[in-house]
Amino acid sequence: MGLTGGIASGKSTVSAILAELGAVIIDADALAREVVEKGSPGLEAVVAEFGPGLLTPDGDLDRPAMGTLVFGDPAARKRLEAIVHPLVFERIIDLEAQAQEGALVVHDIPLLAESGRGSTFDAVVVVDAPAQTQLERMVRDRGWTEDDAQARMAAQASREDRLAIATYVVDNTGTLEDLRHRVTEVFASLTGQ
Repeated sequence: MGLTGGIASGKSTVSAILAELGAVIIDADALAREVVEKGSPGLEAVVAEFGPGLLTPDGDLDRPAMGTLVFGDPAARKRLEAIVHPLVFERIIDLEAQAQEGALVVHDIPLLAESGRGSTFDAVVVVDAPAQTQLERMVRDRGWTEDDAQARMAAQASREDRLAIATYVVDNTGTLEDLRHRVTEVFASLTGQ
């Protein structure tokens, strides 16, 4: 299944609950970081495309600088995605092949609605929260400015576009207990338990 949600919607929390319930999680964000680790061909390709100014003094990718660049420039974001996405896809294939037969495999993909790949999954779970809630969480929990938070939100699909691909919607405006209860219901529905 595909799991998605807007930034600061609580998708990572839902992913962690699904893992506790026994799902196999394939985290696209984690894979995107992995494929551009120091010394990797992915990082070499990013540096060739964007220049060595996006490296830290230790030779790692300067993620905040890269984020500022690509979230403010759609063309730059597409150039980065053209490097990273094929590498992530290769890792996804490897991880799927390693999952046990019959396991619920969850593809945690923040930009699932944007990719147009929602229909490639048996089910899509969308973690939903109102835009104002997302904005408040980014400012409060991540220390971002409102402008940075709004730029990140603007770079993603709209709430309506995400909900349009949903097989299941997990509302994340209540308590953690409410969230855990809803995720458990969805897991049971998907696994027949």
